[in-house]
Formats: sequence, C-alpha cells, structure tokens
Amino acid sequence: MNPMTSPHIHYAIRPHAPEAHLFAVSCRVERPNLQGQSFALPAWIPGSYLIRDFARHIVRITAEAGGKPVALTKTDKHTWQAEAVNGQQALTVHYLVYAWDLSVRGAHLDQTHGFFNGTSVFLRVIGQEESPCLVDLQPPNGKPYAGWRVATALAPATREKKSAKPHGFGLYAAANYDELIDHPVEMGTFTLAKFKACGIPHEIAITGQHDCDLDRLTADLKKICEWQIRFFGEPAPMKKYVFLVTAVGEGYGGLEHRASTALLCSRDDLPYAGMSNMPERYRNFLGLCSHEYFHTWNVKRIKPAAFTPYDLNRENYTSLLWAFEGFTSYYDDLALLRAGVITENDWLDLLAKNIDNVLRNPGRLQQTLAESSFDAWSKYYRQDENTPNAVVSYYTKGALAALALDLTLRNETGGKTSLDDVMRALWRRHGQRNIGVGEDDIRRLAEELSGMKLKAFFSKTIHGTDDLPLKKLLQPFGIKLRREASSKQAALGAKLSNEGNEVRLATVYSGSPAEAAGLSAGDLLVAIDQLRMTPTTIERLLGRKKPGETVSVHAFRRDELMHFTVRLAAPAVDKSTLTAEGNNALRKQWLHESHRQIERTTPQGKKRS
Repeated sequence: MNPMTSPHIHYAIRPHAPEAHLFAVSCRVERPNLQGQSFALPAWIPGSYLIRDFARHIVRITAEAGGKPVALTKTDKHTWQAEAVNGQQALTVHYLVYAWDLSVRGAHLDQTHGFFNGTSVFLRVIGQEESPCLVDLQPPNGKPYAGWRVATALAPATREKKSAKPHGFGLYAAANYDELIDHPVEMGTFTLAKFKACGIPHEIAITGQHDCDLDRLTADLKKICEWQIRFFGEPAPMKKYVFLVTAVGEGYGGLEHRASTALLCSRDDLPYAGMSNMPERYRNFLGLCSHEYFHTWNVKRIKPAAFTPYDLNRENYTSLLWAFEGFTSYYDDLALLRAGVITENDWLDLLAKNIDNVLRNPGRLQQTLAESSFDAWSKYYRQDENTPNAVVSYYTKGALAALALDLTLRNETGGKTSLDDVMRALWRRHGQRNIGVGEDDIRRLAEELSGMKLKAFFSKTIHGTDDLPLKKLLQPFGIKLRREASSKQAALGAKLSNEGNEVRLATVYSGSPAEAAGLSAGDLLVAIDQLRMTPTTIERLLGRKKPGETVSVHAFRRDELMHFTVRLAAPAVDKSTLTAEGNNALRKQWLHESHRQIERTTPQGKKRS
C-alpha cells in the first residue's frame, strides 16, 4: 500500500475508569487486510532494553465492522488476527488497558492524572505501519476532571474539525506508527512552564505535589538546551520539546523520545524559591534532564544500525550501547559545566563519583563494554545479587570510555580534534541522513578526523576489561587523580542491606573475605563474636578490628543457623578525588570552550554555517 495515498489509522483513547486504572482505546482501520487484519502491541519500548510484554495489560479486546462483531484470534503473546471482513468496511478494535505502572516506561492512571507511552496503548496495524495516524485524546467523564488538560509533543491534527487546541483534548496527528509511539502523553492538572531555546518552544509539565521554583528551573534548562542545540548546530531537529516530569516522594528515572522526555524525580530534587546555591539533588536532576535531552540527537536520530528500523516484537541486539548511553552520560554533566550551570569543581566531583561507581564493582573485570551492551536485555536490565560481580554498566564505564577517548584525541592532536568533532560528524553523516551506525563506524570516524590509529585503544577500552588509565590521561590537562579508602574500618567485602534493626548481605563481592568464608547474598547476620548485630553495632565492631583479624559470624540462611569464620581485609580503596592544578590551556579548551562554528551541508550541497 502506498503510504502517500493510505487512509489514516484512527485511534481514540480515554480514561475509562481512573479509579480502576483503565484506559479505553480503539483503533479503526479503513482498509483492513482482505485476508484478515493482524494487530500487535510492542514487546518493549525503545530506550529501555528489556522485553516487557505490554500486551499483558490488555484486559479485554473485541472487534467490529459495520456494526457487527468480528472474531479475533490471538496468535502469540502480543498479536491478534481478525477474521476477514468485506473490503468496503472499516474494522475497529476496542480494548481496555490496565495502567498502574508509575514509571517512565509504561502507563499510569488514577483520579489525579493519566500518563502513557504509545507502546503501552496503541496497537500496531501490521502491514500499515507507514500509514498516517490520527489520535483522539478524550477526557474522562465527570465534573472532577473538568480541569484536566494535555501535555505532549504530538502535533495537533490541523486539518481536522476536532483539532486539539494547545494543551487541549481532541485530535492529534502522527506521520506513521513509529512517530505515534514516540510521543508520550500526560493528562491532568499539571503545573506548566515555558521557555524558548534557540527559538524552539520548550515546555515543562510537572505532575504531583511540589514547590518548584519554575523561574529557576526554566532559566537553568534554557542554558542547557541552548548549549546542546548549538553543540550539534542549529536548527534543532524538533519544532517543540516537552519535559514531562512526575514528582513523587522518592524516585528517579528518565526515558528519551524524539521531541520530549518522560522524567520521574523526587519532589526534593526540584529547586525551591530562595535557593541560591546548587544542591546535589538539584544538580543530579539537571544532569538527568541534560542526559535525556542529549538523546534527542544521540540514539533518537544517530542510531545503531540494529535500530534502523526497530523490531518491536523481539530483542534488538547491538554492542554499541556504550556509545549511545555512555557518550550521553559523559556529555550530560559536561553540558552543565559548559552551559555555565555548575562550576568546574562541581563537575570534577561528579566525575570522581562516576569513577568510584565503576571501580567499586568487580564486574568491570569480567565483562567488556561491548558485551555489556549486547547483553543488556538479559543482564543489565535483569539485575540480581551477583550483578556487581558479573556486569559492568555501559552507562558509567561508557562515560569513562568517552572521557578516555576525548582526552586521547585532544592530547595527541594538540587540541585540534576531540570527541566533540566525532559527535558532530556522527550527526551530519548518520543522524541527519537516517543512516544507522555500524559496529566499527565510530572508531573509523575518529581515526579519519584525527589521523590517528585507534584500533589498540578500542580493543583495550571497549573490548577489554582492564581499568582505564585515567590518572595518566588526565595529567596533561592539569588534573590530578587520587584514590584512597573512604573508611578505616576492616572490611567484610560485602554490601549490607538494613532491614529495620537487622542486617542482611545484599551482595558478597568476588574475592572478598565474606566469599572466602562461605557467606552468601541473602544471609541474615545474627551475631559477630557472640554479639548481636544491628546496623549500628556492626559498624562499631568492625571499626575496632584490624585487617587480618578473624571474627566468628553467625547467620541465618533461610531458616538454618550457620557459623562462619571470616578473616577481615583492609578497607577498600574506593574514593576518588580530582583536583585541577595550574592554568592549563588544554583543560580550559576542553572544559570551557563554547561550541565551534561548524559547516553543515544541506541535501542540495549548499554550505552554511
């Protein structure tokens, strides 16, 4: 079917029963497949690499054509086949979706608000994915919901009678199914703030109780967004951008989309009136916003070849998440510094914490960044008590790999080439042309731009498990890295979990005294040296012990009391400190340079700055 002449796929979605967390959704197909139309709900959502089987939340589904029922047959866990209907009749599927996932990945509905990602609620019309889509966003029934409005980057259907007004219910449009599911929707009585970055309208919609200083937040986000737009080069790739923020007691997370992001934060992460400094919680929230915004380019448009296009039925494997998440994790905080939102010391503190996060876990010595990327579906997103021993994060170590590559390029070329140049070239050659990035394209591009041979660097950094030589790499930039123990107490070599007044082993680290003695994750510590253990007493007791001393440990494993003898180790060297020394020109160029003016070539071959 020619997408230029295809009729629209018509969707409608309404909060059917907010108190029961049910959305009522319909999908009407004007020209269903004559042999019987198939429908499917995605098994995962791009940006979150885990099979989530969203179809399990469909609690009832029916179909009709010409006012008569049409039989539906479920052919697998997320696909339905409708029986053939008269070729002149439209086919409509009606279904209810249970929405009680308060996260950035799914759908959530109650009497206070409604939120959904398209992957959770919109069936894909198989064979007509390129057809244009119309979506009728409808309000819930009843006076309590009279004040509800809509926040989304989805465009109003301008040529339709029921076209939605700004922040109103009504008809919205998408060019195809891929665009449809890439625009999450918030509906309710959210707080709304607006600003422009490089002329592009931006909105922040905050759901949940909060005391946010909107002027402070918009001012800081404006600086960050403008820096990123200018970093890649104007014009920005979207006509409008929306930050959809859900503020709760405790929460953290974000998911990128092509013109918006869904964010979950603690209300204490937001700035408050009269706040003059930069608290750590607010700094981290701005880093989250910066991270998801950078994805507007890096992963939403500059994509791994494995994601062009997405296969929403199954896992999409790539060994490049270290670049798409790791590089983004490097630039998210760097953007805060370069935009003037945080200080150099703030940034060094953030970098030191990231180094500690990587070096703390033995898994970095077992799994490469390429393997971590490929195994995200089965390991990183399915963490258990042994994850710290077996897995390295392509976010945190990926950010350090980006740092190492940036420093290497800058130092070896005297500041003439950097990772900035690589990112801009990726945007021009891949993002703007919708050409997927191959498994070795980043190395080749970095070599082309710098004139260097980088095969050995990538072999060690991306395909090896050695710790990165960050101390050596930072020296030419006048930054000194020190490592020391954050505690003086002798170590068990385990991560502890406090449960009320009890202490449980959450993780037993590889090669640790606890592992050598036979202790295991999940063991409940009862006593050490015949003294009852609590979160307070275990810290005091270990603080009086010296490395090499042995202690007698009693612990419950399930309901069985067991005894262990543990020889304590020296405290782990687990704290990094970064200090900038002197007036270093390379460091100044790296951390404080504004974006360079870059030439970009239009499809017609005309150059413009």
